[in-house]
Amino acid sequence: MAPRTTPARPTDPLGADPSRTLPVVEISGTPTARGRQYGEAVRPQLHTALAYYEAAFGQSAGLTWDQVTDRAARWLKPVEGHAPHLVEEMRGIAEGAGVGLLDVLALNARGEVIYDRSFKDMATPGVGGASSGTAEEPPDGCTSFAAYGEASGDGHVYAGQNWDWRASVADTVVMLRVVQPPKPTLIMQVEAGQIGRQGANSAGIALNANGLGGRFSDAVGLPQTVVRRDVLDRHVITDAVDVLCRTRAHIASNALLTCREGFAIDLETTPAGHGWMYPTDGLLVHGNHYQAGVPAALAAEYRPMSPDSLIRVPRAEQGLRALRAATGPDESLKIIKQAMSDHLGHPESLCTHPDPRRPPLKHWATLVSSCVDLTTGDYRVTAGTPCDRDYQHLPWNLYDGPYGEAR
Repeated sequence: MAPRTTPARPTDPLGADPSRTLPVVEISGTPTARGRQYGEAVRPQLHTALAYYEAAFGQSAGLTWDQVTDRAARWLKPVEGHAPHLVEEMRGIAEGAGVGLLDVLALNARGEVIYDRSFKDMATPGVGGASSGTAEEPPDGCTSFAAYGEASGDGHVYAGQNWDWRASVADTVVMLRVVQPPKPTLIMQVEAGQIGRQGANSAGIALNANGLGGRFSDAVGLPQTVVRRDVLDRHVITDAVDVLCRTRAHIASNALLTCREGFAIDLETTPAGHGWMYPTDGLLVHGNHYQAGVPAALAAEYRPMSPDSLIRVPRAEQGLRALRAATGPDESLKIIKQAMSDHLGHPESLCTHPDPRRPPLKHWATLVSSCVDLTTGDYRVTAGTPCDRDYQHLPWNLYDGPYGEAR
């Protein structure tokens, strides 16, 4: 079992240093070498993440960390069968950070462990196990957007999102650049130790993802971190869509794909089938509820797991419509920041802040607000809530370097 540190205190972005920035990490070489570089670079953050999830799983499901990693082990063979190089990368992360492979796998399959139907027998009535507690465990709360064409006054293609998750993991978030020829170079925002989440690549493709919730079959599918990394490893949009359509993920998740040519498609992917939708006049916003249609497997009893998503989505749409009047990128960024800083319904608003009515381990916040200009390759993020901090302009351009792809 990996050594533990004391869980970080819940981070309140309202009281955080507005000058705070996210750590940046660049890795390259073979999968094992990349993993070791990554693990060594994020060792403190990764140990903080393990400590937090050990405490969180213990509180919500009554599981020890050894029980969590035992359950995460069921995804090892599926990932090896689909993408053995990513298991090599995870093994390298474990070596670099001084933890076990299953510790890293559990960080990459945390959502799958939370929502796995086969663990419902571990529920403890009145405590919050897999059947009682998970009903109160909404998926990562995110509001994603794509804007181009008519929706973009300056003619640029924009993609981004507010990534809302547990406030206590804010200090584990890093910006990761992966140089991996012949695959595209990636820039992603991830929790330390994760091999994929959301980001963009040197082929000009952005992926912004949102949890959807819902219980499906017991069959084992791939973790979302693996699916999302596979998507961003593609050079063309059709191949990226093909990954989402051909791969069976374990849990439901929304994927908003945007490419620099001025195209976007949203896929609501579930183990039981997919729905899809396209932008209206160049603007598409997606939250944490089914917008293309509720899957038949859920239709009879479906209730949005994140009801605030029903408010966040139209508010983001309303704010982002102002992009039509932007005369240049600087003005566009101000409009995007203002739109994604909306506080209607605070604290569970588009710009999410910790709710003091909840226990500290379940405090939520916007961990990162991202905005990628796929026209220029500029990647910007906020280290927390966008309402009280400026965008951090990352030191890398999507299209720079020996493996950047010509615009």
